[in-house]
Amino acid sequence: MTVTAGPGTVPAGCRAAVAVVLGTRPGIVKLAPVLHALAAARVPHFAIHSGQHYSANMDQVFFTDLDLPAPAYRVGDRRPGMLQGEQTAEMLTGIERVLARERPALVLVGGDANTNLAGALAARKLGLVVGHVEAGLRSRDWRMPEEHNRVMIDHISDILFAPSRHAKDTAEAEGVRGHVLVTGSTVAAALRSSLDRGGNAANRVTDPHQADGHLPGHSPGYVLVTLHRAENVDDPAVLAELSAGVCALPGKLGLPLTWPLHPRTRARLTEFGLLGDVAGAAGVTLVEPAGHRAFTRLLADAALVVTDSGGIQQEACILRVPCVTARTSTEWTETVEAGANLVAGVTAAELIDGCLAMIAAPRDWDDPFESDGVPAAQRIAGVAAEVLEAAG
Repeated sequence: MTVTAGPGTVPAGCRAAVAVVLGTRPGIVKLAPVLHALAAARVPHFAIHSGQHYSANMDQVFFTDLDLPAPAYRVGDRRPGMLQGEQTAEMLTGIERVLARERPALVLVGGDANTNLAGALAARKLGLVVGHVEAGLRSRDWRMPEEHNRVMIDHISDILFAPSRHAKDTAEAEGVRGHVLVTGSTVAAALRSSLDRGGNAANRVTDPHQADGHLPGHSPGYVLVTLHRAENVDDPAVLAELSAGVCALPGKLGLPLTWPLHPRTRARLTEFGLLGDVAGAAGVTLVEPAGHRAFTRLLADAALVVTDSGGIQQEACILRVPCVTARTSTEWTETVEAGANLVAGVTAAELIDGCLAMIAAPRDWDDPFESDGVPAAQRIAGVAAEVLEAAG
């Protein structure tokens, strides 16, 4: 029976259920609203955790903060030092075994991590219908593992849920076989939930045209930094430049700086002999990675965020926090076009110049990820229900 939402065909023997594959912080955040929407619509579903992120402060705390039940399955045996292909193969094997046993009519993956490639490949090999949440993003930077993953996932998906018209146009220009739908972003709902549960009205999300973009009673007074990408932190010269730029920011901007250190970044700073200088820099405070609720609060109250994370670029745009991206490209081109984000580069001078420019920029941009009134997760759940109906 042909699925009305796309070209995929639900194979015989599938049961009317949706498998949601996740396993990284960004994936959990963007798929949490989808899981809640599936539950609200009474669409049978279950979650498979790939094991890609396994430490409590990068994993379990997000399930708690986003009010998610434990996943039905945990697969893989993620270990420090695994190669990219080894990690993907480990997760692919585990996910495929679950899918072969459960035979769900639809498999949803969200984003561009190895988890999502493994989930999409496992489903594709079994002939199941594949849906890609956050499809159509491109950085055009072939050094990034995430860019390889995005392209491959989009081209083997039956249904591509694009967060914007630009993302839809990008996917279709590449000749993807699947059907592309513009849904808006699922991330806004996750941000709103975290801010609400933190005891504050989510004015940044529900009232995007508030004059100064700040929450009532809050005056942003610090710079927030996150760095974790391999091309930045695994290269000693690049990490030294970025660290020097970060450490100079308190003096240049007259603001203190908070840096939640990703485990990978802390390890590389230590390995390259940079941690002492960073930890001792005036105005710089290093902290442990935060859960979604705590990090959203940090981000919402920041004067500026410096990051190499794709997800945080999007979150900052939605929360109306100026963003400086410590990269030479971005997959979130909508944020740059809106005026919410500046792709600065990776030298200390470029980073400092970018921060000086963005701290002075107005926060009056329009949210490029706003939907047409139907929340993205609700729209995705509706398509999932269509697929299950086709499965009989």
